[in-house]
Amino acid sequence: MNIDLSGKRVIVTGASRGIGLAIARAFALEGARVAICARSQEAVDAAAAQLQENAQAVLARVVDVTDTAGVQHFVAEVVEAWGGVDILVNNAGQGRSGNLDTLTPEAILEHANVLQMGHFRFVQAVVPHMRLQRWGRIIEINALAGTVPTPDGIPSVINRASCVALSRSLGMSLAKDNILVNSLNMGWIDTGQWDRHYKEMGPGVSREEFDEMVMKVVPIGRYGKPEDVAGMVLFLSSEYASFISAASIDIAGGMGGQIAYFPTLKRDFAATIKARNEAAQ
Repeated sequence: MNIDLSGKRVIVTGASRGIGLAIARAFALEGARVAICARSQEAVDAAAAQLQENAQAVLARVVDVTDTAGVQHFVAEVVEAWGGVDILVNNAGQGRSGNLDTLTPEAILEHANVLQMGHFRFVQAVVPHMRLQRWGRIIEINALAGTVPTPDGIPSVINRASCVALSRSLGMSLAKDNILVNSLNMGWIDTGQWDRHYKEMGPGVSREEFDEMVMKVVPIGRYGKPEDVAGMVLFLSSEYASFISAASIDIAGGMGGQIAYFPTLKRDFAATIKARNEAAQ
């Protein structure tokens, strides 16, 4: 299979590290022209340096996805440089935990301004250019929380669900313009955050038994890799996916409803470790 994305004009948001950088790197290896943005100048410059060797061209800027004018300016700069935009990967935005007792409406709205509104701003900026050429691909990087609610992640549940719904709505309404929109819903992709989660467990637990606990809810038995996501993004950006739009695709190693039980599993595991440590004293 030859994906053939050489010369395509691609925007990847939140691309200075992790999944976003892996996606940008995958496009670069295909010979695409890759525009990336993130909030840190130092981080976005470092990411651009990694892409230069393979990409046909690289454009890297600091962009705040909550700033409508800034988003529009960035897209206009890409269009001026390369004559248009073919592919948008909306990746910017992180998960946020919290429940009814710990959250404020303002916290949820702040998260929403980055996630669904940030994604919406970029879509609204690129679609006119895609319509002119009657070709476009928009891939929304979402999370499994958008399709499977969890008890301790209300901001992510609300805002990721909105992003999945937005993607499906756009995938239907824009299909007539040959602009295909799809959502990829992440399970547990290891970009370093699981090292932090492990350290938060405190002393008395090995990394091996921590990972064994986590994998109880992941049928495939391992963490996902950023490259697992990047490969699907390339496929959806290609002509091989020309009949796929408004799809919601989980990249989660078979995990679905099991994720809802993980907070309880984690608390029980922490209690077991605490009791074991106390017994050993």
